[in-house]
Amino acid sequence: MKKLILVTLLVIIIPFLFVNIFVKTDEIKFKYITNNTIRVKDEQTNIIKEIPFEEYIKGVVAGEMPATFELEALKAQAVASRSYAMYQMAATKDKDYDVVNTTANQVYLTDEQLKNNWKEDYPKKINKIKTAIAETSGEYLTYNGEIVNAMFFSTSVGATENSEEVFVSALPYLRSVDSTWDKESPVYIDTYTFTLEDFYKKLNLPFKQTLKIEVTEKTSTGRTKALKINDQEMKGRDVATKLSLRSNYFDIVQNQNNITITTKGFGHGVGMSQYGANGMAKEGYKYDQILKHYYKNTEIKKN
Repeated sequence: MKKLILVTLLVIIIPFLFVNIFVKTDEIKFKYITNNTIRVKDEQTNIIKEIPFEEYIKGVVAGEMPATFELEALKAQAVASRSYAMYQMAATKDKDYDVVNTTANQVYLTDEQLKNNWKEDYPKKINKIKTAIAETSGEYLTYNGEIVNAMFFSTSVGATENSEEVFVSALPYLRSVDSTWDKESPVYIDTYTFTLEDFYKKLNLPFKQTLKIEVTEKTSTGRTKALKINDQEMKGRDVATKLSLRSNYFDIVQNQNNITITTKGFGHGVGMSQYGANGMAKEGYKYDQILKHYYKNTEIKKN
């Protein structure tokens, strides 16, 4: 009799466990403090919305870093994004909004956009993102007691940049550091081809059959800061922007009526490299170690 009851229970319980463990994925729910919000401007509609702060961080981590990345990398991204947002909020008190939802600040994606992008993978991926946020809840980076401008980008050229070599200010926590893990990035090296005519057109330069390139200034990692194209002075970042290149680490070669450009890295190169963070996580580094590598002499604080 006992054996019959045991068999009956197993027949009922095993399918139940299978369905709930392997099929159904319940979305993790957050609890929010109602007055802890951030003002986000949609650059397409110009509509400004107040969004619960951690909900915003969820949409930023999901928009800025692949959910397939290691959890420790996602946790590092959560702290960096939270720090960057807090830094912006302190600087925009007199404005109508704190941040925009694009790469001008941080990419922010709504739940609707994420569900559309991820389809049936949404529950699994959003739970991973939420886990990264929950396990770093309220954490942010400081330098000498001040919230840091925690810049980040996709892929370095093998090392990150000193902030003043790309932007204006020399920030003590945004120093050039080694980032050899970036070689795993699918865009570590990229190649572009233009016709000679299209090349000149995009750069607003007069057409010449023979192309003359002279690099006049480079960053410490080899990015082009300034150059001359047919004796016309230009900034490396402007060239990268006008030609839609992934970075201003580039090599330009003419082949008769075609131009081939090879780039290294993706993004401005200052702060945390996302592919570098993922590479570190794969090697067993924890999120706090990743953050302290890319943001020198900083401390992690908690609200």
